Amino acid sequence: MSKKSKVQEIDEELAQQTAETSEKDTDTEAEKVEEVEVSAEDVLREELAKEKDKFLRLFAEFENFKKRTSKERMDLFKTAGQDVIVSLLPVMDDFDRALREIAKSEDKEMFKGVELINNKFRETLKNKGLEELEVGQGDTFDAEIHDAVTQIPAPDKKLKGKIIDVIEKGFKLGDRIIRHPKVVVGN
Repeated sequence: MSKKSKVQEIDEELAQQTAETSEKDTDTEAEKVEEVEVSAEDVLREELAKEKDKFLRLFAEFENFKKRTSKERMDLFKTAGQDVIVSLLPVMDDFDRALREIAKSEDKEMFKGVELINNKFRETLKNKGLEELEVGQGDTFDAEIHDAVTQIPAPDKKLKGKIIDVIEKGFKLGDRIIRHPKVVVGN
């Protein structure tokens, strides 16, 4: 063999190795590019999932906020006139006392007139949501509803721990008690 042919052989071998290496490098680079594309796709999917989760939580929080403010607004409308109604309760008490005193007198026409005004007044307040708490003698005392003014010895064993007398009527506006009934409890 001649020197040229050996050199040519070596050049051909190097060219072939270079071609094989470049093919391997291209394959490796293609694999790396695919891996990068796949990992970039995974990263994007994770980010999308995080953003969806964040959106759903924010949406749920907003819905809860809307429900809460709606409920608060309804409660406000129900008890909007509470201050005015509470200030009128002593007037109702005065009407009751006046009716008791006028009933003792001989003038039945005056009694009817004051009674009509009292009924109209009570109906107006009832239409605004005011309800009287029904409390009577012998009812069981409940500290969450009743206000115990005093305790006296029970005249009967059956009245022990029960209401003996109602000193002041109680009222509620909607579901809220605005004035607890003042009672005397037997012990």
